[in-house]
Amino acid sequence: MKIVMLGAPGAGKGTQAKKIADKWQVPHISTGDIFRANIKNGTELGNKAKTFMDQGLLVPDELVVDLVVDRVKQEDCANGYVLDGFPRTIPQAAALDKALAAIGGKIDFAINVEVPDENIINRMSGRRACVACGATYHLVHIPTKVEGICDRCGAELILREDDKPETVKKRLDVYHEQTQPLIDYYTKQGVLEEVDGTKDMEEVFGAIVKVLEA
Repeated sequence: MKIVMLGAPGAGKGTQAKKIADKWQVPHISTGDIFRANIKNGTELGNKAKTFMDQGLLVPDELVVDLVVDRVKQEDCANGYVLDGFPRTIPQAAALDKALAAIGGKIDFAINVEVPDENIINRMSGRRACVACGATYHLVHIPTKVEGICDRCGAELILREDDKPETVKKRLDVYHEQTQPLIDYYTKQGVLEEVDGTKDMEEVFGAIVKVLEA
């Protein structure tokens, strides 16, 4: 079962990817983790990626695809995997398909966790982070005992730059421009499945399980 997770930033696709990986005992693969592992281990691909990252540049598509394919060729991926945060663009998806076909593989499901923009903006702008210990809260879903104060260490909570409505809106605009076309791409391939991401986390997971077990 080879799965690609799609969904806007803050839609909860990372959480669902982990739950799928746990239930089916397959690796949850995020490009960030692959980069870190390769750089830490000083692999040839990792060193190449590091030269771009050190200059604040995006790692080119071909190199990202090489890193992903190198990862999915490993033994623990024999029964499948969940790709989270990749591919992000049509060229990446096409390159991934080509590379997988060369090793006799293909994507079985692309799961889109669908959440309207306004829900995501509300969800993320309600987040608060502790300046001291890094604990995270939410004004509605995970409130603190004392408003604005961390339950764990008593330090002040802040709204991170990343979670400010205007920042979230910008990230969503980039997502719609670059990643939304992937929904059409995987629909044409007949592998796209959509789930309603506005529901409770367990309900969303239940819907995904239904899709995968159908």
